[in-house]
Amino acid sequence: MTDIAFVRSEIEKAQPAPRSQSGFAAWLHKNLFSSISDTILTIIAVVFLLWLVPQLYGFLIGRAVPPGGTVEQCRVENVGACWAYISSEIEFFIYGFYPMSEYWRPNIVFAMLALLGLPLLWPSAPFKVVNAVLFFVVFPVASVILLSGGLFGLRYVPTEQWGGLLVTLIISVVGISLSLPLGILLALGRQSKLPIIKTLCICFIELIRAVPLITILFMASIMLPLFMPQGTTVDKLVRALVGVTLFASAYMAEVVRGGMQAIGRGQYEAAAALGLGYWQRMGFIILPQALKHVIPGIVGNFISLLKDTSLVYIVGMKDLLEAVKTKNDAIEWAAPTQAVTGYIFAAAVFWVLCFSISRYSRYWERRLNTGHKR
Repeated sequence: MTDIAFVRSEIEKAQPAPRSQSGFAAWLHKNLFSSISDTILTIIAVVFLLWLVPQLYGFLIGRAVPPGGTVEQCRVENVGACWAYISSEIEFFIYGFYPMSEYWRPNIVFAMLALLGLPLLWPSAPFKVVNAVLFFVVFPVASVILLSGGLFGLRYVPTEQWGGLLVTLIISVVGISLSLPLGILLALGRQSKLPIIKTLCICFIELIRAVPLITILFMASIMLPLFMPQGTTVDKLVRALVGVTLFASAYMAEVVRGGMQAIGRGQYEAAAALGLGYWQRMGFIILPQALKHVIPGIVGNFISLLKDTSLVYIVGMKDLLEAVKTKNDAIEWAAPTQAVTGYIFAAAVFWVLCFSISRYSRYWERRLNTGHKR
């Protein structure tokens, strides 16, 4: 009888993956040269980058005038970016016309914003309740007293002298902090069963969304004083803050309403079956899920609000972009690349702020992901 073994008695050694499916060459084939159209687009992109990168390097670094340079160097023919102009005017870009001797007051506000805001954004940071009270109650009051003055022996500084990055951050932080809770209330009001509240919320949302932000700022600046009693006026910065917040809250309400409509009817019925009241159902069951669904939309509104702060020039406020435009017209630094360098600086600041918000939202999307990721 022939002795034939049908079962292997020794484990075969593991073999590496075929070279066509692993390694750098496989990655190139999969991501860049998987088809004829991909190959053509890859070649066009590489040629474009080979042309663009040396141009950018030459303008931004190679032929640029570094900080500490002179205006004569910036006026040389074929010169690059004039970073000496940015370093010379950086204080105006940050503080506007705020008195130089009082710069320590905005600096304290910036420090408080970082010390109280960053732990609030860090989920594992301790003392969250105390931190939230300090940020949302103590910080606004202390900031107004510090920046405006007129109390505790501080010199009074009118808002007309505020400007630059200071105004941009004030409008952004106030608008973002207030538009989200106001938008949630408007979304709840729009879905309310009370006809008066529902009608008022719908009228507000549809009216605000039907006009551009520049129109609201114009109305707040020009038309609002006409309806006020003789001799009564409202500060320009306050008018801008109210206009920006109301505008952002109308869009935020629709984003939140979309998230609430994405919640299944069973969630409402299950919450009601537990005996929870309306606010308990919304606060513990519906809104947490709805807000998680619409994080990208909420962050999109925040980024849009941050960029729209440049429209406050309508009411005479000099935000960062307006401060750059003002100094671009100054003749003491007149040079071929002065204006371009100023706008590149402003764009870089806005990019850093918007990209940081975007990355932080991605962090929360990953943290709150409970299996809905596709």
